[in-house]
Amino acid sequence: MSSFKVHILAADESFYEGECESLIVPTSNGQYGILAHHANTISAIVPGEMLYRLPGGQEQRAAVSSGMVKIENNEVLVLVDSAERPEEIDANRAKRAADAAREALLQKQGFREYHEAQVTLARAIARLRVKGDANQKIHNNKG
Repeated sequence: MSSFKVHILAADESFYEGECESLIVPTSNGQYGILAHHANTISAIVPGEMLYRLPGGQEQRAAVSSGMVKIENNEVLVLVDSAERPEEIDANRAKRAADAAREALLQKQGFREYHEAQVTLARAIARLRVKGDANQKIHNNKG
């Protein structure tokens, strides 16, 4: 399978830079798949699960927050506020954040606060999904 160069940058770190065979990012219209020689484009990323396959078939997953993806001349740039591998996610903290965001959504508040609570909840759910899927795979491989 053909590969392309990808730069995945979070606000505080370079998350991954190197060759990639496929990349799937969460957008407001659903999961957006990218392969080598994809048409040039720019799209917004929403909080969710990002999947990327390294050369040789090793699939990686991460929880990402809001950001953008830019595809140009067979090179992909992903800019997000945060990106976390399953082993970096604190499930208890993510559960607490999800609970607090759900509670905030129930409160009478302004548009900005409501939107912030929605984003926080989406990010927490994505983190739990990525962490849960990783734990499930580990559990299944043991048995």
